[in-house]
Amino acid sequence: MAEITAALVKELRERTGAGMMDCKKALAENDGDIEASIDWLRTKGLAAAAKKAGRVAAEGLVGVVTDGTRGAMVEVNSETDFVAKNEQFQGFVRDVTQVALAGDIADIDALGAAAYPAGGSVAEALAQNIATIGENQSLRRVAILSVGSGVVTGYVHNAAAPGLGKIGVLVALESSAGADVLEPLGKQLAMHVAAANPLALNGDELDAELIARERAIAEEKAAQSGKPADIVSRMVDGTIAKFRKENALLSQPFVIDGKTPVAEVVAAAGKDVGADITLKGFMRFQLGEGIEKEESDFAAEVAAAAGR
Repeated sequence: MAEITAALVKELRERTGAGMMDCKKALAENDGDIEASIDWLRTKGLAAAAKKAGRVAAEGLVGVVTDGTRGAMVEVNSETDFVAKNEQFQGFVRDVTQVALAGDIADIDALGAAAYPAGGSVAEALAQNIATIGENQSLRRVAILSVGSGVVTGYVHNAAAPGLGKIGVLVALESSAGADVLEPLGKQLAMHVAAANPLALNGDELDAELIARERAIAEEKAAQSGKPADIVSRMVDGTIAKFRKENALLSQPFVIDGKTPVAEVVAAAGKDVGADITLKGFMRFQLGEGIEKEESDFAAEVAAAAGR
């Protein structure tokens, strides 16, 4: 068997753009023959996928699926919005979300390694998608939400297909009340989360670094007022209290009436049916949030839209 040198791996990577481990495997499978290894990578769809790996994938779909007391949500990114309309891509996102739910998988690497319904792993199915659809795609994140009793309700905003959209939400309600009561309430709360974008369930759970940053900004603004230090301190405390209230789900005004805090809405629903209802948690994925797109990516989308 030919020796698989670093130089051979480097040459194959440069000629195909495939990953190092894929190149090493290709060379091992083909006795160090570069040309045969290139063909091997192409047949596996790995060269085509790798060549596109440098392009930013900030579009795509969020998949949401629920089953009684459990729910799963997955974000799969693509380079352009046009892929979100592709039936193959939609089917992949739907299948992967089901895989996450069935396996109770909340880790993105574990999801990639999980078995795909049509055979192979999720990661291998993704590589095949990239090769056949023709643009970069990536598994970005996954979330699982569950309760001991009650329901987990899902909602998608800007739906491209059932259970697939631009914003996905899961809401967990714990209660002995029936699903006929909890599902409609959960759906309304999920719609609220999609619209209001709370950052935590309650004010105490807001990220400490976020609060510290907001406090620093508030202190700088308050100091410019020229007021005494004790008044400045109270001004800052007031600003932070307001920030906590506006960004915590339970204290936000319910979007349905614009005034009743969400905590009171949930409590009233429990009182109406004679059973305690607890809003245990929520998850919200907005497609592409936090991904910076380069100008060239927007130019590519414009060119695609123009049919070039």
